[in-house]
Amino acid sequence: MTLIVFNKPFNVLCQFTPEANGPERQTLKDFVDVPGVYPAGRLDTDSEGLLLLTDDGRLQARIADPRFKMPKTYLAQVEGEPDEAALDALRRGVTLKDGRTLPAEVERIDDPALWPRDPPVRFRKTVADCWISLTIREGKNRQVRRMTAAVGHPTLRLVRWAIGEWTLEGVQPAEWREVG
Repeated sequence: MTLIVFNKPFNVLCQFTPEANGPERQTLKDFVDVPGVYPAGRLDTDSEGLLLLTDDGRLQARIADPRFKMPKTYLAQVEGEPDEAALDALRRGVTLKDGRTLPAEVERIDDPALWPRDPPVRFRKTVADCWISLTIREGKNRQVRRMTAAVGHPTLRLVRWAIGEWTLEGVQPAEWREVG
């Protein structure tokens, strides 16, 4: 069994083949040259961070299938400074167009001093921002972004830091390491 921890950069497609009629974008094949591995779950093009790749279909299902409720931790730079009421709403679960989210673990955190994003997040002097750590156990489409927007704090930058026991610790953007 092969298991790879990959730090997916911003604007990289979470697949090995380019989109047929889409814009020119880098794909996983531009970074990971390991035959037979596939992503366990997805990460939006405009999100960064941890992507697990494996050749083990059962492990892939356990990681990606919401039935298993594997925790996924994100570091989100959000617009504004959420108060306790906004954080509590995320902790209880919020209602989105496709239903209510499960409760999340949420806390404000200091700037995590991540690598610079290319292109950088647009800085606005008149609008404060802060970082939160958010752990979810499901995977609705663009869920974290929609959750933070639902409580009035749109996500500016989103980095998946951990899935279950696996983290990005020591893995720089566009780099990967085999862990299994």
